[in-house]
Amino acid sequence: MPITTLDPRALSDRLKAGPLNLIDVRTPAEYAAGHVPGARSMPLDALDAASLGSGPVHVICQSGVRSRQACEKLATAGLGELIDISGGTNAWKAAGLPIDGSGGAVFGVERQVRSIIGAGVLTGAILALTVDPWFAVISAFFGGGLLMAGITDLCPLALLVARLPWNRSAKSGGSCCVLTAKA
Repeated sequence: MPITTLDPRALSDRLKAGPLNLIDVRTPAEYAAGHVPGARSMPLDALDAASLGSGPVHVICQSGVRSRQACEKLATAGLGELIDISGGTNAWKAAGLPIDGSGGAVFGVERQVRSIIGAGVLTGAILALTVDPWFAVISAFFGGGLLMAGITDLCPLALLVARLPWNRSAKSGGSCCVLTAKA
């Protein structure tokens, strides 16, 4: 069965009609910072088709990339009707729809990956200009990784970052990824 897409407003309408099998494939820290009401957390790296049951499965993430990957993984596992929520939680929030969770600022996986790549490229460039031109290899490595991610829509660095300890739990009080407001 093909993967279908649904925009956040249509998802909201479906949720008003009753509970759905809605999974959020972001990290626990991202989920804790704010998620669509009724969504349950099942991070992409721990996705288990057997635990999802039957019926349509609605999948959401931050921007739509990981939810699409999750749908493809679930389709390969033979799961039935899969619905990818276009634009993810970002689009849900932009539509002014309600969010459950702490509402804390999140330094999410995508943002962490961009920061690591930016630091790697900048470090390689500075070292190549000031120490030895061969340090340009560092920048080339990160550039090659970006090119591969752009072509394949897969990012091994993002999968690695998602497995880091601070992205695997949603501890109260914050971490480097979830900043909670102090009362």
